[in-house]
Amino acid sequence: MTLNELNTLSAEEATTWFEQCCAAKTWIYQMVEARPYSDIDALVSQAKNAWAKCSSDDYLEAFTAHPMIGDVDSLRKKFANTKAIAAGEQSGTATASEATLHQLKEANQAYLDKHGFIFIICATGLSAQTMLEALQARLPNTTQQEISNAAAQQIKITLLRINKALN
Repeated sequence: MTLNELNTLSAEEATTWFEQCCAAKTWIYQMVEARPYSDIDALVSQAKNAWAKCSSDDYLEAFTAHPMIGDVDSLRKKFANTKAIAAGEQSGTATASEATLHQLKEANQAYLDKHGFIFIICATGLSAQTMLEALQARLPNTTQQEISNAAAQQIKITLLRINKALN
């Protein structure tokens, strides 16, 4: 899709488009309402500004749209609608050893149990081992620190998805 096409979508169609990039309804609403965008830089700037205006609840809503790192079954089932745009985000887990995948699964569960939401990381280009190390480093943080850390990762993911989705 081109930027011009995005600008001319109906509000409903634009909502669906932005939802592929980030599932926080407040963010989506702000993005739809801010159209038309003069250029990609204006779109990226609005994406960042809209995200900065979101609350912790909005962040948590966005996090629910992600599978756990390394959870291939979850990726396939839950996220069919974002498949094209999110393709490759966790490709680093494809070549991981069974031991690393097992450790990722255990650490992910410990993180979820402690913080109440899954571990969020912009995984593009990262190996499973690197993701595991980041998860283990962030696990001891407070939940509020992790909401902030995950929100910073989420906007990176969102911007990558916007760039992938636009021609």
